[in-house]
Amino acid sequence: MSLFSNIWQHPRTSAAGVLIAVVTIAGVFSQQGVGLGSVGTGSAVSLVSALATALLGLLARDPGPTPPASAGGTAKLGAWALIALLLPLPFLGGCTANSVAQNIVDWTPPLESAVAAVDSTASLLSPRDESVFQTATSGFDAAASLLATQARVYLANPSAATLAQMQSQVVVFQQQVNTALLQAARIVDSASQQHAMSTLQAVATIVSAILALVQSVSSKAQVARMASQSSIKLAAVQPYLSQAQAARVVAAQYGEPVAVARRQVAQAEQMEMQAGF
Repeated sequence: MSLFSNIWQHPRTSAAGVLIAVVTIAGVFSQQGVGLGSVGTGSAVSLVSALATALLGLLARDPGPTPPASAGGTAKLGAWALIALLLPLPFLGGCTANSVAQNIVDWTPPLESAVAAVDSTASLLSPRDESVFQTATSGFDAAASLLATQARVYLANPSAATLAQMQSQVVVFQQQVNTALLQAARIVDSASQQHAMSTLQAVATIVSAILALVQSVSSKAQVARMASQSSIKLAAVQPYLSQAQAARVVAAQYGEPVAVARRQVAQAEQMEMQAGF
């Protein structure tokens, strides 16, 4: 009986719990490609998730005076509402082709900046390490430029053909980054290795985000084909990656708390590893 009495005594918190559960389950369905039918240009799952999120936001902002005794509960409700609003970000699935295309294009300026930082990092390394690093990252500029161009083309025309080009190029770039990470890990000088890994991490984070975006609008067969082209798996380079640094990059891009971004990074990595990347 205490369960039911709690529901009646705390209706807003109970309703928030139900809505958070709806958003979470909808997010899992979206990641697994379950849409339960189409509604307009989206899916029934994405519509339910959006409605639940909107209601949760309204519930957390319920007008009227709040008794001092329940101030802590209201603050917690607002925090959970914020988390639920932020967790289903575009690169974790559940989006239309147009929204995914726009998000990929939005990632291209940070990608180009990160690649420029990689280019300038070589001069900070010891002479021997500089040569190794330049060789490992020699294809980054061309790969980033091609991916940025394809992203803009896909935004203008999100067709199967343009998506196929994106699928191929993002895997090529991911493999280049993974190769560079493994080679940079062999740098002996600790200061040189730290500089190299830090700049490579930024590129790796952005390419991984774009890969997750592309994966979210690809069929299971297409994702399987992409994964088959990935010879250096994420598990091989994960020991050299900083999830905290990746979270800062994502948080800056989406204007969200680092703690939330860190959870999103972990979810994206899990999704990619489960797909075979």
